[in-house]
Amino acid sequence: MTDEYSDWEYEEPISLPLIGDEAPEFEAQTTNGHVKFPADYKGKWVILFSHPADFTPVCTTEFIAFASMQDEFTKLNTELIGLSIDSIFAHVAWLKEIHDNIRYTDREGKVHENVEVKFPVIADIKMDVAKKYGMLQPGASDTKAVRAVFIINPSGIVKAILYYPLSAGRNMAEIKRLLQALQLNEKEGVATPANWMPGDDVIIGAPETFAGAQERSCQAKAEGTTLHSWFLMTKKQK
Repeated sequence: MTDEYSDWEYEEPISLPLIGDEAPEFEAQTTNGHVKFPADYKGKWVILFSHPADFTPVCTTEFIAFASMQDEFTKLNTELIGLSIDSIFAHVAWLKEIHDNIRYTDREGKVHENVEVKFPVIADIKMDVAKKYGMLQPGASDTKAVRAVFIINPSGIVKAILYYPLSAGRNMAEIKRLLQALQLNEKEGVATPANWMPGDDVIIGAPETFAGAQERSCQAKAEGTTLHSWFLMTKKQK
């Protein structure tokens, strides 16, 4: 009897953590030494992001952008961790090339040169970390990790996931904005409206009972609040 499946090539299913899941644990070598994640980052927010390969043009601009904003993320109690399916030696050579030879002008006209990438970059030759985080997408890449971004809170919980195709560079300002929105939500329990920026009004959660909806008009009398409808009320950010 012929096995109709004998000629099929088995592919390990791609899985990734979902928002609200615990971030998968891993140990890895990086350009800053050995890391144990998330244990080494307890109490910190983390932006874990992957790129397709070293010495690629889009990734180079992204690393320059991330490196130029590292102090801003540090002030937000946030660490950056990069990853690609390349060796430590390739990482070091690429980061050295960025520092020694790349001069790049961004969209705001700021010139970046002699950029030092201080955050760790994971060497993931065996694709262990990439597989745990679903960074390999069949049909989109072979041994190249897609442009994934995971924002992980100080308790090691995944709070946001962003995916980009290999051809499109990420918007670092949006990643920072999203991080700030997530931090505000955890601190104050509020939501943020479309195009929210720090300092803008925030949204108070909608009531889930009829009585709660009826009480909204009373709540709207509080200083700094605006009632748009029974289910939509905003207030000034603290």
